[in-house]
Amino acid sequence: MQAVRQCSACARRAAGGLQHNQTDASALRGRVAACIRYLSSSERLRPGVQKSGDQTNPAHTSLASLSLGHGLWQVEDLSHNSLIRRAASALTDSSSTFLSQATLALTDALTDYSKAVHSRIAFQRKYLSSLGKMSPAEEESLQQAVRDWRAEAAERLNECKRFESTWINAVNLSKMAAEAAYASGAHQASILVRTNIQVAQSQVEEAQKLSAEADKKLAETKVDEIQRMAEYTAFLEGSDEHEVQEAYLRED
Repeated sequence: MQAVRQCSACARRAAGGLQHNQTDASALRGRVAACIRYLSSSERLRPGVQKSGDQTNPAHTSLASLSLGHGLWQVEDLSHNSLIRRAASALTDSSSTFLSQATLALTDALTDYSKAVHSRIAFQRKYLSSLGKMSPAEEESLQQAVRDWRAEAAERLNECKRFESTWINAVNLSKMAAEAAYASGAHQASILVRTNIQVAQSQVEEAQKLSAEADKKLAETKVDEIQRMAEYTAFLEGSDEHEVQEAYLRED
């Protein structure tokens, strides 16, 4: 009781010093620290206060940092379990950021690929519908446009493959982070990162669906191209034969 009364008196003197001179924060912390050390040493010297079964290794005890703010003592839990939960929560935050960026990169790449394929299809169909009706310069211009968009689509497809690999790694990392958070007791953080995974997968699936539709239309266009070119070739061969027959008749 004497130690408690002395500690209380010390605290009152410290609080009084704070009210008279709020700028002397370092002096206040020194008084508080001295008070805590005195109380701790007094309790250790008292016989029978601590049972033998309650003795713990100081290296494994739960730590607490005491800070004076707004006139109240704030206790911060620095136990191993608490620190692990904090680290697991930080891991879920980082993995969610990684997943978000990877998802954005992949969906943008898939969207750009779909646009490039659709542009190629548009010029290719225009070229096929204009066969036999264009000047050589117009025909070359359309063929060049088709080649350019074909190259653009191929580049965007390679980009999709690269970002897809990164995205898969981000998903796997986020799943591991969610499991670690749940195991450490950070259940809310685990639930949040799992929700982020579901959202990311939904966004990627939607973008992949659009690119698949573009590929399907491109395949249909290629079939139309083969058929149209065969018809045009037959037309040219027929025209040549007809011209040869007319020339033969004129000679007769």
